[in-house]
Amino acid sequence: MSPRVPLGLLLPFALYATEPSPPLVYNGPTEIASNAEGGLQPVVGVQNIQVFRANRTASSHRDGLADTYVHAPMLAHWRGRFYLEYLSGAVNEHDNPTVTSLTTSIDGLTWDAPRVIFPAIALPDGTHTIAHQRMGFYTAPDGRLLALSFYGTPPSPNDGKGLGRAVREIRTDGAFGPIYFMRVNAHRDFPDFPLPYPLYSTAPDPRFVTACDALLANKIITAQWWEENQLDESGFYRVKGKALSTVTRPDGTTLGIWKNRLVATTADRGETWTEKTFAANLPNNASKYWLQATADGRYALVFNPTNRNRYPLAVTTSDDCATFSSLATIHAELPDQRFGGYLKNLGPQYVRGIVEGNGTPSDFTSGFWLTYSVNKEDIWVARVPVPITTAVAGPIHDDFNAVPPGTLPAGWNIYSPLWAPVRVVASEGSNALELRDEDPCDYARAVRVFPATHGVKITFRILARQADARLEIDLVDARGLRPVRLAFEENGRLRACHEGQWLDAGPYVANRWQEFTLEIPSAPDADRCALLVDGQSPLSRPAFFTDPVNTVERLSFRTGPYRERGYGGRDLPAADRKSPPATFLVDDVVITPLP
Repeated sequence: MSPRVPLGLLLPFALYATEPSPPLVYNGPTEIASNAEGGLQPVVGVQNIQVFRANRTASSHRDGLADTYVHAPMLAHWRGRFYLEYLSGAVNEHDNPTVTSLTTSIDGLTWDAPRVIFPAIALPDGTHTIAHQRMGFYTAPDGRLLALSFYGTPPSPNDGKGLGRAVREIRTDGAFGPIYFMRVNAHRDFPDFPLPYPLYSTAPDPRFVTACDALLANKIITAQWWEENQLDESGFYRVKGKALSTVTRPDGTTLGIWKNRLVATTADRGETWTEKTFAANLPNNASKYWLQATADGRYALVFNPTNRNRYPLAVTTSDDCATFSSLATIHAELPDQRFGGYLKNLGPQYVRGIVEGNGTPSDFTSGFWLTYSVNKEDIWVARVPVPITTAVAGPIHDDFNAVPPGTLPAGWNIYSPLWAPVRVVASEGSNALELRDEDPCDYARAVRVFPATHGVKITFRILARQADARLEIDLVDARGLRPVRLAFEENGRLRACHEGQWLDAGPYVANRWQEFTLEIPSAPDADRCALLVDGQSPLSRPAFFTDPVNTVERLSFRTGPYRERGYGGRDLPAADRKSPPATFLVDDVVITPLP
């Protein structure tokens, strides 16, 4: 277990006493561990789905891009479909060229192959433009969807010297309209360079022009643009700051938060703002913050909860959108970075959701969607259930028969990379949860949270499609400690961990269901777990805890060895090639806390 680092050591709490009372105060936990999950509990039922996996030698991009810097996704929902755009460059942040790509999905689980929506522009000095964006989409008053990106110039796309902001329409049939410039930077590099796209005002479609005019008049939405246009002296911007996220508060005012925990409010739709100040007790992180209203009448703030590290991705909640408390993880996995690169931070970062007005998915009453990059080389989405909670009540009995094949079960925390997907599948007349793994650098994972308890009896069935792959099963406490550990090993043997030592627990057989029982006595001083496989004990005695804990509250299935966190900064060999497939089915999970 990684050491827990008090946020008080990371954040100068004493400085806050001299600040005016800010419009956002955080009163949640102030200690974060240095591992991938931060020593925090997960939000129950979060589904983490990988959208795009960077690949240098065998690209899945429709236009064949082999870029390994992939970052800054934006999300919208329009006419029953998710739209997601992101930036990509060859190796490093701010490589030229850097382009903007787009992918779509009906259900958020399966995504189209991405395609370039804003290609790079060749510049007079032989370089190319660098795409940059703090905003991706705008749904106009007449219902049409606009996509946007910014054409920056080397070496920095967001210093006010780029060419300008571009826009194009996404049509109902999925086709793209022509590219136009929406605003051209007044102090741009290459001022005499003839721009390859006309101004939007010259478009032959008057409704498209009206939609762009409506966007330009929206001072809350366009406040996200200031960073790339920061040399603008026209008075167009009412407030300055990087990576603005806003939400409407209960009193009708708008709360905004920028990078580095700066906050302010506006009561007149962005025409005037209160003076910016620092949110109290939040980490001062240069990754983005995201504000979200939830369907249960509450509010969520999503961010990386330390000053420097961009992991884990966590959420804190509020009833009034002023005082936030509690803290739980939304994305607590940190694989190794597969491709090194300049300014490629580790972790799930640059989080964005669906901006108010940019669509409402049909499942909004039960959850909301986020997007973010991981290690600046992969794009992910997460579905976060509402209400946001870290606890469940009552015994668990999951047989997956009511869950449609190809989807995910409610109440389970799912980590599903593209090459290691997790889905419910049909199996022998019933359904089961399948963990399939072909990823040499990552794994599939499914976690069931249950009521925190000391004594517990857990039964489940496992079918391994092979006898030469790995599946690890853990019981986990609130801090992430793993007192009970069981493994299907690559040599066809089962192993149980006893005080840190792996003991042989007999063979496992391919394509045959095996039933497992784990039981921790209810006595409060019990520090052991009995194991049964198909009704028989494979060990001479119960396995004693590897980590001492008071309670357990999670059952974890994982197709790879445990990792505290990943590392980066170099290229991993064979990262672009799939491993031989390994598949495990899980079914009939019954968890009964003992009195």
